[in-house]
Amino acid sequence: MMTDFTGEHTWLQIQRDLSLRKLIEGSEYQEELKYDFNIKGELRHLDTNESFVFNYYKNAHEQNHKRYQVLGHLITQYVYELLERVCMLQKVYIPTDATEDEPKSFFFMSENALTSSSSLIVLLQDRGVFRAGQWGQRTIVSEGLEHGTQIPFIKKALQSHGGVIVLNPNDNFVDLKTEKERLSFSTREESLTSKQLVWWIPKRESSSPEEHTMYVWDHFISKSAAENVAFIAHGYGGLVFVDLLMQRKYEVMNKVYSVAFIDSMHNTQHQTRTDPQIQKWIQKYCREWVSNSKPLDKAVGSLVKVNCPVVSAGTEKYGLAPSCCLRAIFKYLKSTLKAKTTTSFRHSPVATRSSTSKRGNK
Repeated sequence: MMTDFTGEHTWLQIQRDLSLRKLIEGSEYQEELKYDFNIKGELRHLDTNESFVFNYYKNAHEQNHKRYQVLGHLITQYVYELLERVCMLQKVYIPTDATEDEPKSFFFMSENALTSSSSLIVLLQDRGVFRAGQWGQRTIVSEGLEHGTQIPFIKKALQSHGGVIVLNPNDNFVDLKTEKERLSFSTREESLTSKQLVWWIPKRESSSPEEHTMYVWDHFISKSAAENVAFIAHGYGGLVFVDLLMQRKYEVMNKVYSVAFIDSMHNTQHQTRTDPQIQKWIQKYCREWVSNSKPLDKAVGSLVKVNCPVVSAGTEKYGLAPSCCLRAIFKYLKSTLKAKTTTSFRHSPVATRSSTSKRGNK
């Protein structure tokens, strides 16, 4: 028997041997976490069918938080399994020259992501304790897999574009004390004391979301056969993309045909350092969906003139923004690809009156 949690019977079907429950049964929290995902992909208690309850222990916030952390870790492992066994993505370890004993990070990509000349979609998540394949851990727990994971986006990307790369920008450190991967770059400083920090080892070429993204760009995306690359960047992922754009300006402007931001934390004016060429590129090739009370795709005013067009995600809930604007984003990417011009951006000498006139006469 197959289980379908998307409501679309032609897509995500999970065999019985692949379940969150099996992972929980292998932990020390079998009784405290009697949960599994139902046919709709919602996290429910096995006995009561109720949604997740944080306060399992009375007057013991630390214990409850630990229990929630364990659940989050198991969900991460479960989503990894879904990416590999259901979406059929390949796990790629980085850096590529790492020694056998060296801490490594990884990301996921479809089989033909680097060799196909068709378009390539790159998913860049927000920062947090969650890992590749997730838009938000809290959203998975409260709203389900369809809203909190990137799997619907992966499915759509594979259907319409042929290739997909799922970045893993929050996988930055290894805890030597436990020899287990733990919290992300974004929460490390908030939750650890200076004495504890000595146990943390940064993963080479992935010690921050920016470094991870740059490495995957340099060694994989930029070398792919795909002539048209699009990014879908959520939250802090938007800031990371603009950082990549600044660091690899001409490479990115020539290879990336469109960017869909979702509640992005990027700041065009600050990050682009008054580079008019990049600012014009962002205005022309990017669009942002933001959590807003207006209907989906309705224009939302922006105070920043150099920013890209901003429209509503069709929800006021930050965690639901990605799933709510999925169809709108892929419709936008399809239209921008169709209208794409063959403009090539090159390094230019300092503009002079004579050189400008020469270019204008070409």
